[in-house]
Amino acid sequence: MRHYNTDFRERNSAAARAKSDLLAKFKLGTDPNNPAVIQRRADRRAVAEARATRMAQKEAARIAREKEVAEEAALQAKVEAERAAKIERDKADAEERARREKAEHLALLVAADKSIRDAKIAARRGGKKQRREALMRLGQYETIVS
Repeated sequence: MRHYNTDFRERNSAAARAKSDLLAKFKLGTDPNNPAVIQRRADRRAVAEARATRMAQKEAARIAREKEVAEEAALQAKVEAERAAKIERDKADAEERARREKAEHLALLVAADKSIRDAKIAARRGGKKQRREALMRLGQYETIVS
């Protein structure tokens, strides 16, 4: 303790004085007509309004960024879809071209086989015809046929 030679009454009155000073200080802070309280409220209100403005600006900037990102993603998806469609069309065209070329090649092979077969038949018939003509010239054809 600080005061060794103080009696109870002095200590009690000092405590009551400190209590009443503290209560007066508190009452001054809560008085709505006190200029200091009014100034503090105005400062707090200004700070809150500035904070709200900053938050609104941040939110608007965030929304604008998200909109740009979404537009860019949509554009990228559109480009990717077009690229995939072009690849698919090119693939289908290549398959169609290969199928057509294969059919043409097969038709050429069939035509070549037919011409070879026709040539062989013509050669056989031609040989038979030549033999027949030779036999007719000799007069032996009728005897062989009959």
